[in-house]
Amino acid sequence: MIKPVMTSDNTDIPDPDAPAHQSVLMNEVLQYMDPQPEEVFVDGTLGMGGHAQAILHRLGPKGLLIGLDRDLHSLEQAQKNLEEFTHQCRLIHQDFRDIDQALADLNIDAVDGILLDLGISSYQLDNPERGFSLRNSGPLDMRMDQNGAISAYDLVNSLTEREIAAILKDFGEERWAGRIARQIVSERSKQPIEYTDDLTRIILKAVPGKGKPPRIHPATRTFQALRIAVNRELETLETVIDKSITLLKPGGRMGIISFHSLEDRIVKNKFKLFEKANLARCLVKKPVRPSEAETEDNPRARSARFRIIKRVI
Repeated sequence: MIKPVMTSDNTDIPDPDAPAHQSVLMNEVLQYMDPQPEEVFVDGTLGMGGHAQAILHRLGPKGLLIGLDRDLHSLEQAQKNLEEFTHQCRLIHQDFRDIDQALADLNIDAVDGILLDLGISSYQLDNPERGFSLRNSGPLDMRMDQNGAISAYDLVNSLTEREIAAILKDFGEERWAGRIARQIVSERSKQPIEYTDDLTRIILKAVPGKGKPPRIHPATRTFQALRIAVNRELETLETVIDKSITLLKPGGRMGIISFHSLEDRIVKNKFKLFEKANLARCLVKKPVRPSEAETEDNPRARSARFRIIKRVI
């Protein structure tokens, strides 16, 4: 049965009229991950349970899906969405970097498939209280796990100018990192920067007109960088990939959907190392991208990149 998850208050419940979250590359996930009846799969980024639901249909009543998510609110929603599969899954409030511990707790040594979708769900992005969106005013939070000690507010208001600039450059590939960091430090000397729209305003003041690309908002890279730093996403990604390859059965598949070049570079390089060591075989030479029809229907899918490997020994 579904492992019970702690009940939270309702402060983070999104607007019921907001558009439902759409799991990206659904057909491609089923094609390349190829879940079969009675297999055991891990969805390390359960989110709202979209991919998990489709996989569970393929696994059948004797299959098992273990769903992990460090966002308790998303996990609670997924539990409701997967109610019909009560006897086929275990849902656990845990960071995917601890995938080995989660499986050990269930007395599972190896699995047939591991899927990671590194994107932020609409459930998180559309909720102003979470602080992920630069288009909605909310507290500077950005923690995937609300129990986390460090928020974006802490980084923006306590790090030095050099440290902030390094985060924006390394994690956001932001051209104007120095200017933005300088403006942040100047503004916070007057009063703390508490809200997302305050930070957006500061960034717009710092970035020169010629540096504002037409396709993305000028604050996008800064918000991305802070979110990555707050959640230690790149470090966590490397850890989970290294652990996951050891948890796959021979013939087991691991698929990772990333959404920006830093993530994709890590996935690509790790998969190449596994292939070179004859541990696994890459199932695609280039990352699988969403179809034009999917991106038209779900613009947030446009930057998704899907890479897949298969364990050979």
